Amino acid sequence: MQEEIENRTVSLAIRTAEMTGNVLRSAVSHYLAYRKEKKNTRAAQKSCEKVKPVGKQTVKELVGQNQGVSNIEVTGNSIKCFDKVARKYGVDYAVVKDKSADKPRFLVFFKARDADAITAAFTEFIRNREKRHEKPSVVKRIMDLRQAVAPKEAVKVRNKEKRLER
Repeated sequence: MQEEIENRTVSLAIRTAEMTGNVLRSAVSHYLAYRKEKKNTRAAQKSCEKVKPVGKQTVKELVGQNQGVSNIEVTGNSIKCFDKVARKYGVDYAVVKDKSADKPRFLVFFKARDADAITAAFTEFIRNREKRHEKPSVVKRIMDLRQAVAPKEAVKVRNKEKRLER
């Protein structure tokens, strides 16, 4: 019984001019906050070892999960847009750039069990890409409006001449 009480004892050293209730309360709250932070860091370290990567990862991490891997080829520079859509669908994937081709070509590896999710993500990705190509760019619209306004501005030229009357 005595050993249990000794194990639960805490020594707290406070340097103060006057020991008041507020000083003691403040010291105990700081100590409790310190213990809570220490407990959270220990828990994070333990859980960090067991957590498997989610979302974008390397091919090695993806293959290391032993769930089978499939791939799809994507051409073009819009792979960043695919990242956003894949995160939305919660797909585990890895992107590898094919350096042998002249045009940018990417291979997207994903888990075989995510086939339905990756299909939905790719359909949304392609739909978003087509919408972007259908809309005229803002810069082009501004240039067109400038050209339309330019002739009207040229008409408004004024000649300043002083009239001298005698």
